[in-house]
Amino acid sequence: MKNITTFQKSINKKSFSRGWIIVIACMLIQAIPFSVASNIQPQFISYVIKGDGFTLTAFSLIFTIGTLASAIASPLIGYIYSKVNVKLFFLIGCIISGAGFASFSLAKNLWQFYLIAAIVQIGTTIFSSIGIPLIINSWFNKEVRGKALSLAFAGGSIGNIVLQILVVNSLMSYGFRETYFKYGVISLIVGVPITLFLLKLPDKDTISIKEKSSSKTNKLDKSNGFSFKELIKMKIFWIFSIGYVFIGLAIAALSIQYPNYLKILIKNSSAFIGITPHFIGTIGSLFAIFSLLGNLLGGILFDKIGVTNSLIIAFILSVISCISLIFTKNSPTLSYVFSITKGLSVYSYMMGPAYLTSHFFGKKNFTTILGITNLMFAIGFSVGSTFFAIIVNKLGYTAAWSFILLFIIIAFSALIFADISVTKTKKSFN
Repeated sequence: MKNITTFQKSINKKSFSRGWIIVIACMLIQAIPFSVASNIQPQFISYVIKGDGFTLTAFSLIFTIGTLASAIASPLIGYIYSKVNVKLFFLIGCIISGAGFASFSLAKNLWQFYLIAAIVQIGTTIFSSIGIPLIINSWFNKEVRGKALSLAFAGGSIGNIVLQILVVNSLMSYGFRETYFKYGVISLIVGVPITLFLLKLPDKDTISIKEKSSSKTNKLDKSNGFSFKELIKMKIFWIFSIGYVFIGLAIAALSIQYPNYLKILIKNSSAFIGITPHFIGTIGSLFAIFSLLGNLLGGILFDKIGVTNSLIIAFILSVISCISLIFTKNSPTLSYVFSITKGLSVYSYMMGPAYLTSHFFGKKNFTTILGITNLMFAIGFSVGSTFFAIIVNKLGYTAAWSFILLFIIIAFSALIFADISVTKTKKSFN
């Protein structure tokens, strides 16, 4: 009996070490391949518009089309993950994303940018939005899953800290075509070997040991999750989904449109006299630094103070962020407030969908349900940037940012209500 216990402890220790190596690998994937595909594209907007003669509204459609493509593909990607070799599918996603981003350098017409954006975002969804949560969810039980997810997704912020400044300098020195190609190749150089040599799912014994280490059980339902038929009949699921549609609407504008907004203020606002375009890179890097802290904070908050309180904090930070951006035209200092508060709130949409999907609906059919959750977020995100650009052209930036503030209020109200409802339901089963 003693030998069996010693053997189990040995396996647990080995699994623990291997699990955190997996987290580091996921951090690196988020730092480079994900950041290249998802974080640096807004810096290209003004250069591509000037170089190829596109309008802001027309070029902003690459975000809409890319997100719509990943949104439509997301449930299918989740289903495919349950049927194929996870490492192979993850690798395919990395290759599609990196090679696709490099091919932006060849695009001359809008339709080419649109097509490539769709391909890149589908690849990114395969390895990041669904692939990484699937791997982390498999290695860690619910007591430490929040921390593991937050560390994994913090990689995107770590990469962003460096990439924002490097990309701005590259764009100014070499132009957008060479910069597209260079960063696409970097994505491949990092993503492919990490996937091949570091990423894997735990074996069945490891999963069993990790589940046995937890004394708590989810009594919401006996199978620790819901079937798709059960899910679509649940009011909570649709409220949760609506919340992420509106979060997508808000985040699209806040993430994509701020560089161009600040560039216009630098050129036209008397409050920005003497400020150079490097200021935009500094704001982006500051956001990246606080995004790192935000992701780490989110894991701690979800694990320690619960979902409702964590969402309330993210809501307050998001409101401050948006209001700061509205009034930054009068004071450049508020740009720093925007980047800090937005960075600290990123856990609500970076690790939030994966964590909340598992928290609300269990591990059964996790990848399929997460795919649907990502679809809802992507629907909002795909519309958000174009909607924002249209409002800017019709009514100006102040009105556009005011709409974004309204979306933030609707989004977090829905998510907080959903969690309160889930908590009450769980208590009724205890």
